[in-house]
Order: sequence, then C-alpha cells, then structure tokens
Amino acid sequence: MATIVVGGSGRGVGKTALVCGLIAALPELAFAAVKITTHEHGYGEPILEETPTGRQMESDTARYLAAGARRALLVSASEDDIAERVGELRAMLGEGANVIFESNRIVDYLEPDLCLGVLQAGEIAEGSRLSIKASFRKVLSRADALVARGNVDLVEAEPAAAKPLFRLADLERISPEMLDWVRSALHS
Repeated sequence: MATIVVGGSGRGVGKTALVCGLIAALPELAFAAVKITTHEHGYGEPILEETPTGRQMESDTARYLAAGARRALLVSASEDDIAERVGELRAMLGEGANVIFESNRIVDYLEPDLCLGVLQAGEIAEGSRLSIKASFRKVLSRADALVARGNVDLVEAEPAAAKPLFRLADLERISPEMLDWVRSALHS
C-alpha cells in the first residue's frame, strides 16, 4: 500500500494537475484518488464517489479518472468531522489500497509514505516567508519534496529550502528525474 499526499500553497497552484500527473505516471499503483475539501458541494453526502459514466469532465474527480485512477472520491469535511471521514475512507477503500490525497489538512490524520507540496511560481512575499495559506504550513514542514510549475525562488531562511524542488513545465507531465525520485521514495 502506498499513500501520497499532495498539498498546495494556495488555490490554483496545480495540486489537481500534479495528482493527475502522478496517477498517469504510476499506472501500476492503480490509485484511488481522494480530494478533501471544506466546501459544501450541495450533494448531501460527505463522501461522493465519481463514476466514469456520471462524471462532469471539469470536476477534479473526473480528471483523476481520466488520468487513470481506479476510483475517485470527493470528501467534504469540516475540522470537526475530518477524522470521522478519514475512518470512513479507510473502510471504503480497504487496507491494501494505494491512495493519493489532494489535501493540506489530511497530514494531521495520517502518515503518508510521500508528501509533496506544490508552490506557485513567484510565490515570495515580504521578508523571508513564502506567501502561503496557513493550512499549507504543516504540509511544508512534512513535505518530502516541493513541486512548482516554472521557476520558484526559495528564500534561504525558509525551512523548505533544503528539500528537493522539482520544476515542471507542466504538472501533469512528471519529469523522468521526478518519477525516478518518487519511485525510489515509495520503495524505501
């Protein structure tokens, strides 16, 4: 069983694109892909499973399936019920499932085999701190590597500066170097 977490410094940085790139690059893992959100999606159920026939092509879960995910789930969870949702997911997916999560908050509830943080190009703010959302700070401290579209300059004082940084022209196309690194990290 492999568990990967992909978190991001903000909205629109490419988390979904990276998840799709990893799913496509690692078809042998037959991932179940899970997006965890705090937003209500109006469906009434806290865990929704996307089906290949019922998908809207623009949704993140539909993109997971198009990339090759075996299953795609959307989880709506508040801070108060995320632990309960994680327990439900484990029961749904089974102990042996390979799972890739798109979430910052999930790192508080499980120990992934690999944690990747997605940064946006040019994401340096005043002083020596990255301009990131608060929920990404824990991902940043636990990340095994960082990924960015284009060029990202990290400030030396930032704790993330010592982590591998993969710069990809397209986050849905994992470079051979990054793919080798991911495979090695999952098998260590």
